[in-house]
Amino acid sequence: MRYLLLIVSDPAAPAYVPEEDNIEQWVADLERRGAAIAGDRLRPPSDATTVTVRDGKTILTDGPFTESKEWIAGFDLIEVDNLDEAIELAAAHPMARFGRVEVRPLWPLELGA
Repeated sequence: MRYLLLIVSDPAAPAYVPEEDNIEQWVADLERRGAAIAGDRLRPPSDATTVTVRDGKTILTDGPFTESKEWIAGFDLIEVDNLDEAIELAAAHPMARFGRVEVRPLWPLELGA
């Protein structure tokens, strides 16, 4: 199964400690398991553009679509056997300590099926 791990900032989380950031080890473990599909950091919400279409007109808005102190800082797309394994990997991500990791299963569109 494929899961999207949304890496979320959390102002209420413990302070970030660079010496405890083991992201390189975490990514290496994903690759070793064959679970890594894609992942990267995201620019902050101030760099976002929201696109909306209403009455046939495209409307662009600076920033995110929601007002929040938390924001999506990155993502990882993984493929694992089950939710338990996805949770295990999410719990090992450094941002599980310094922010939050939301685990969300993909819901395939199954177009043309």
